[in-house]
Order: sequence, then C-alpha cells, then structure tokens
Amino acid sequence: MSNKEQKQDKNNETEAMEIVEDEETKQQRLTKETITEIKRNFTLLERAVETIESRFTTRVLRTLPSIRRRLTSEILAQVISDYYNPGDEQRSELLKYLGETEKTSTDEESDKISTVLPEVDVYLYLNVLIYLLDKNELEKGLELSNKTVERVNTLNRRTMDQIAARVYFYHARFHELTNKLAEIRPVQLAAHRTATLRHDVESQATLLNLLLRNYFFHNLYDQADKLVSKSTFPEKAGNNQAARYAYYLGRIKALQLDYTAAHTYLTQAIRKAPQNNVTAGFQQTAYKFFIVVQLLMGEIPERSLFRQTILKKALAPYLVITQAVRIGDLNKFQEGLAHYDAVFKKDKTYTLILRLRHNVIKTGIRMISLSYSKISLRDICVKLHLDSEEDAEFIVAKAIRDGVIDATLDHSKGYMKSKEVVDIYSTNEPQNAYHQRINFCLNLHNEAVKAMRFPMDAHRKELASAEEARERERELAQEIAEGDLDDDDDMGDF
Repeated sequence: MSNKEQKQDKNNETEAMEIVEDEETKQQRLTKETITEIKRNFTLLERAVETIESRFTTRVLRTLPSIRRRLTSEILAQVISDYYNPGDEQRSELLKYLGETEKTSTDEESDKISTVLPEVDVYLYLNVLIYLLDKNELEKGLELSNKTVERVNTLNRRTMDQIAARVYFYHARFHELTNKLAEIRPVQLAAHRTATLRHDVESQATLLNLLLRNYFFHNLYDQADKLVSKSTFPEKAGNNQAARYAYYLGRIKALQLDYTAAHTYLTQAIRKAPQNNVTAGFQQTAYKFFIVVQLLMGEIPERSLFRQTILKKALAPYLVITQAVRIGDLNKFQEGLAHYDAVFKKDKTYTLILRLRHNVIKTGIRMISLSYSKISLRDICVKLHLDSEEDAEFIVAKAIRDGVIDATLDHSKGYMKSKEVVDIYSTNEPQNAYHQRINFCLNLHNEAVKAMRFPMDAHRKELASAEEARERERELAQEIAEGDLDDDDDMGDF
C-alpha cells in the first residue's frame, strides 16, 4: 500500500508540473498571438492608406476590445521596439510611459522601416492610452492623451478620421476621471468645428456627444441646447454615437417640458444601443429617464421592464415611484422620494421626479371620480393627504379644466359631482391611439430605408443591362421590318 501511495503522489506531482507548464505555454502563445494580431493591424492600416478604403480601418478598430483584454506592458514594449527605429522619439516616449526598456527585435527581417506611417503611429499611442486607463494610471494617461491630441491636430489625413475619433474619446475620458473636463472644452469645440469643415463624420459625431456630456457633467443645460440647435448630427454616423446623441436630446427635451419629444428620443436611444451586457450601464441610465418621462406623460411603464436581469436592481427605486403614481398614493410617493433621495440626485432625475407630484394627485383624483359619483372636498383632502380644502378645490378645478376628469365642482356646498361615464369609442381616444401607432410604423419604415446599404456602382450594371435589352429590341424590330423572320418557324399553326 505504501508503494502505491508513493507512486500516486509522484503521479500527482508530475501532473501538477505539467499543468503549470501548460499555463506558461498558453501565456506565451497568447502573447505571440497578440503581437501578431497587432502587427497584422499595421498591414491593414497600410492598405487603408494605399487604397483610401475606410473598411480596413474599421476592421482594425473592431479588434480593439479583444486585444485590450490581452494587453500587457511587455507586449506593447515588444511591438513598439519592433516597429520604430532605434533613434525615433516616439519609441523612447511610449516606452517611458509604459515603464519598460527596449526589447530585442523579434522580426525576421533586420531592416527597419524608413518612414513611420502616421496612422500606425497614432494607433500605437491609442493602445498605450487604453492600457494606462485599464491600469488606472490617470496622470500618465492624461499627459499622453494631451500629446496624442496635439499630434492628431497637426495631421490632416482622411485615413486617420476613425482613429482620431477614438483618441478624442479617451482624451475626454482621462479628463473626466481627473475632474478636468472644463479645461478641454475649447479644444473639443475647435476640433468639432474642424471635423465639420472636413466632413469627418466619425470625429464630428464623437466630439458632439463629448461636448454634450461635458455640458451635462457641469449642469450647463442651456449651453447644451444652444450647441444642439447650432450643429447638425451627421446621418452617416454609427449606431453607438446615434444612440448617445438621442439620449442627450431626450434629456434636454425632458427638462424643457417637451415630454413627447423626449419619449421619442429616449426610445430611439434604447433601440439603437446594442442589447448585451457590455452596454448595461447605458441601458440602465436611458431607462431611468425613459420611465420618469413616461410617468410625466401620464402613462405607466410595463411591469416586465422592471423584471429584466440587467435592469432589476438599478430600477428598484423607480419601481416604488411608479407604483405610487399608478395608485395615486401621495403619501407613498413622498416616502419613496425621501428614501431614495440620494439615488435620484446621483442619477440627476430628482428634479424630474419632483414634477411627478402633480401626476400622483391627478391619478388620485381620477380614481376618486371613477369610484364616487359625489364626494365632498374634505374627503378628497383626507384621501390625497392635502393640506387644506382650498388646495383640494384648486387641484380638482385644474383637473376638470385639463380634461383629466369629467365632473362639476360646487363651490358653495363644497363637493365634486362626477358625470356619467361616456363610451370611450364615441370619443377621439381610439383615433389618437391609431394615429400614434401609424406614426411609429412610418418612422420605423423610413429609418429602415435610410439604414439600407447597396453595393457600389450597382446602378451602372442595371443601366448596362437595360441598354443591352434596348439594343436587342432594336435589332428585333429591324429584323421584323426587313422580313428576316420566318413566320412558319416562329408562329407555329397560329
């Protein structure tokens, strides 16, 4: 038994050694694959410059998330040492920010490139910025992002537009994390103006959203509204930027009491955003404003919305407010507002939720008018937890004027009398509901048509085939006119 146990122990030790060796081998393999992938991206960027095709740059930027998860300072230092010449300023600068020394070249070719391609240069700077952000080295990242933006601004190359947009994003991100967003506002405004003049769609859309975020961060809503009114969002921008822009527009319209427009924009933002766990933060923020705006419009959000896994925890305070509005319980509304006061202020929905108090009262009055054919103002005051009968009278009068309830108010005797319930199909409610649905379908169709893509020069092929068909028709008509066709062959026994 002792010999068997010794053999088992030895086998376990050898297996453990093999597992450790496999992990090291796997790490080395991942490092080599990452370096190879980054260098492959260099080739794609060179092709993008040669052919002036943006799709190659798009392919490079799509690999950023997967490369980001595997980035290390050693990998970046190796790539930088392989690409730049020994005397290049960029090489020593990037290695200094990474805290690495120069690595020996792994390339089989000993000759280095004669000139550094600006696109590849900025792409390497972008990767270093992402690495510094992930490692939370904010001061280094802040300094390097400023230098990278200066480098981008000195270049005027259309092949760099997409990479420049990413650089501006991380530049703003570093300043936001260090509470220095106000400092870069003039830089962003100048860059947005330049991007607009150059028809740089990616940078224009990104910078417009960054400026709006900058204004919202400092609660400068009037400036944000002026910026939106004096600028145009490019139609060819990507879905991610379009979703962000629609979200900011929704917030501006909500503050301006234009709840219908706010609801439309927030719906667009939610639908255009990718539906996955990566965008959970954006979805949660957008849904918070969407729910509050929907309540301000007098509608109640669906219960299933609060049961979604991604949204359940984040929307818990808003569920309490929704339940209070639905049943018209002013007391429950005040309790929920006091309990989640800090949450609402952090989400910047507090001022909008304060406006819901009137909606809660209106809902309560509507339910009272449906339940009672006649009720005194004193009883209304008790049920809605109002301060006095005068307040109850003013609120009921406003509800009657706004068309919330169909009732009459007797001031001298101090009571409210509800009228008989009218058949809803004799009113304009069904027409309004159909109108809203038809508008939604038409807008969805228009957006789908705009989003369609067609192959390049497809219309020319159609024109060529049409010309060939016309040419055949001419030849056929000429042959008929000359009598070349044999009636017996073609017409049969007709």
